[in-house]
Amino acid sequence: MARIQIIQSADAPSLAAFDTVIDVRSPGEFAEDHTPGAINLPVLTDAERAEVGTIYVQDSRFKANRIGAAYVARNIARHLETALADKPADFAPLVYCWRGGSRSEAMATILSRVGWRTSILAGGYRTYRRGVQASLYETPCPLKLLLLDGDTGTAKTEILARLNARGVQVLDLEGLAGHRGSLFGALAGRPQPSQKMFETELLLALQALDPARPVVVEAESSKIGDRMIPPALWQVMQAAPRVEVIAPRPVRAAYLVATYHDIVADPVALEAAFHRLPVYPGQRRLEDWRKLAGAGDFVPLAEAVMELHYDPAYRRARRKDGRPALASLELTALDDAAQAQAADQIARLVQTLPL
Repeated sequence: MARIQIIQSADAPSLAAFDTVIDVRSPGEFAEDHTPGAINLPVLTDAERAEVGTIYVQDSRFKANRIGAAYVARNIARHLETALADKPADFAPLVYCWRGGSRSEAMATILSRVGWRTSILAGGYRTYRRGVQASLYETPCPLKLLLLDGDTGTAKTEILARLNARGVQVLDLEGLAGHRGSLFGALAGRPQPSQKMFETELLLALQALDPARPVVVEAESSKIGDRMIPPALWQVMQAAPRVEVIAPRPVRAAYLVATYHDIVADPVALEAAFHRLPVYPGQRRLEDWRKLAGAGDFVPLAEAVMELHYDPAYRRARRKDGRPALASLELTALDDAAQAQAADQIARLVQTLPL
């Protein structure tokens, strides 16, 4: 039997040394978060894990081990016959579970008996997670940021994508968080990732950036939907200079109706968003809004919501910040040509920033 190697680090170079990283935790554990690029070959399903845990607590450790071992053996056999069936003789996998215990040991033992050069991550997923937390919570963020600011509906997300296409470094926090960053910002049919998965994806994105070059990021609150921006990054964002995109409210309202078409098409989601407003609109105003929605008059409805909630919230945030914008771009339209023009101006501005 080949000797099982134990590795201590779960950083990107360490993980990249293996042909495949195999997460043997249950599908539910894997869905919450996992190491980048890992595949899920569970030795216990969610239901089996719950059953074995209940037996362990309520009956006996021996019975739990016996039943669990049977499940593990069957599941590993299935993986050998399916996902691992085409692996060559020199296959070199890394296996991990929650804390580098019995589940990863069981899989690694069988894989090594096959003859594969198998390794286990000491401490399992928890080792990887500690590394993520250290990077995002304990280490200063080295990036030089430029905030892309502006009232709701100024096409900041689209301008950010255009900057990326022009070779400017960008950090798309809303894309990573799976949320458009407002009370109406949840994406239809796409739940937000867990906080842990958000941080995994965020760290990957940060590590791909060159700290010697500026990075443009959309101005956000400290939370995007239900996901919190880690403090180290948030502190740099708060101190970063900003460029402000300005557009008339009617233009922004029309843009929002086109962008938030999923909310417009879902009366239940629209009503739920009304009730999440921190400033209660009042029953009379709500009835007026419902009438606008019922009549399909979504542009005046968007203007009304911006006037009550979004625009005052942005004004308060800017007053609290107190610093003038590095530059202001006044747009009279938000079509493709206007967005391209804004992206060109910001790209030129980025080139002038001191490094």
